[in-house]
Amino acid sequence: MFGVVRPCRHVLCGTLFEDWMAHLCGLCLTLRAEHGQAARLATNYDGLLISVLVEAQNPERSPHRKAGPCALRGMRTTDVVDARATGARLAATFSLLLAAAKTRDHVADGDGIYARRLVAASAGRMADRWAAAGSRTGTAVGFDVGVVLEAVARQPLVESAGGLGLLDLTEPTETAVAAMFAHTAVLADRPHNSEALAEAGRFFGRLAHLIDAVEDLEADDVAGVYNPLRATGTSLAEARRHCDGALHGLRLALADADLERPELVRALLEREVRRSVDDVFAPHGTGRHTWSGPLCGRLSGSFGKCWNCG
Repeated sequence: MFGVVRPCRHVLCGTLFEDWMAHLCGLCLTLRAEHGQAARLATNYDGLLISVLVEAQNPERSPHRKAGPCALRGMRTTDVVDARATGARLAATFSLLLAAAKTRDHVADGDGIYARRLVAASAGRMADRWAAAGSRTGTAVGFDVGVVLEAVARQPLVESAGGLGLLDLTEPTETAVAAMFAHTAVLADRPHNSEALAEAGRFFGRLAHLIDAVEDLEADDVAGVYNPLRATGTSLAEARRHCDGALHGLRLALADADLERPELVRALLEREVRRSVDDVFAPHGTGRHTWSGPLCGRLSGSFGKCWNCG
């Protein structure tokens, strides 16, 4: 499991954390139901945002069911988003295509164990299977996977072009995520949200790309592999400014979307994304960690309400 948005139960109030877990478990079970046990390795925290967005717009399009015991939940049963829900299936598409792209990137860079020929060959085959699986599921829910596949294929070409700015390098990621976010409006039968959510997706894609670049900066320097900040001569202070601008744009785009249940979306895509930005820049002295409310579920009673859900 990986991704930008990684909340824990101490920063989301009990109700919102349960809602988040329902989407996370729903995504994992959807991957298993449609593509087998091994596909669960592609479970991605950011992918479940797709499922969250569909439910936030139209809860009726996101049915839930009771799931059986799971070791990752301490062998407890729980309420989860149904694996047949279109939002969960589009989330599975997002996770599979992203996992395939990241795996291929590691193979191309020869990162760690991927430098071993047999490991690289095996990982490459797995990436191909994930990409094919994601394409099948995406097509089944009416999503044009060609937009994402084209963006993924274009990324290494953009990186090798030279002479481009940092935001030129983040554009393929922005385009892919924008298409995914916009399609949630179609699945939720809220087409008027498509433009606002596409804009939110562009800013989130930019943030995900920049956070990844900052997080990998030292390791990439040691390994001597490509990093967008080094390739464009972008300082950490400038990268932070780009992130702050994207955070502001993301918040404004979400404010323009018609959401029936906005609480979890705002908690994840505003508060938790900002937390992730602060965390990744903090070791470099450019973080801006601020106290943003009580530890929900422990101290919120003292203040009368939860800062996430009001």
